[in-house]
Amino acid sequence: MDANAVAELEKAGVKVDAPDRLFVAVEWDENQRVIPVGARAQVRAGEQLAHVHLQPISKLWTGDTKPPSFAKTPPLEYHPFFILIEATAAGYCRAVRNTETDQEFERLYRHLVRRPDGTDRNPLFSYLQGAVRLYMSLRDVSQAEFEAVVLRLHQSAKHHQTHVGSINYFQDVLRGVLGA
Repeated sequence: MDANAVAELEKAGVKVDAPDRLFVAVEWDENQRVIPVGARAQVRAGEQLAHVHLQPISKLWTGDTKPPSFAKTPPLEYHPFFILIEATAAGYCRAVRNTETDQEFERLYRHLVRRPDGTDRNPLFSYLQGAVRLYMSLRDVSQAEFEAVVLRLHQSAKHHQTHVGSINYFQDVLRGVLGA
């Protein structure tokens, strides 16, 4: 948890008690290109936008809580974490008017577990990181919990893949998260 990020959001009027109602919104440069999320992220809460400084994922790990099995439906207490990440992914795809393939989501989630503070050529990666950083700024999350959640998302994208170029993960999961 990051008290500074919480204070920034609260000062901007964002309610931090419901992370599942937040997502990291896409920002554009003057040439209409996506600006990857850096130290600062644009957070959307309904129609409200706020900017917040976020620490790297590795600096936000708290404690050593062991997650339960996510082999089936994850326990309810983890749903806000999943929803914030998936809402950010859905919002990104809607904003850029490009649906990433199941294979690309699978790759990005795998990369996020392996290199949580790394970079990627696909700007969506920085938005997935931003979503994780935002959630972990609001709630205590251990490294094991982070890895379990992101690996479960990786498995979900992999499970939905039926062929090269399929977008079933977006159509079956993400589209419903924002009502896209």
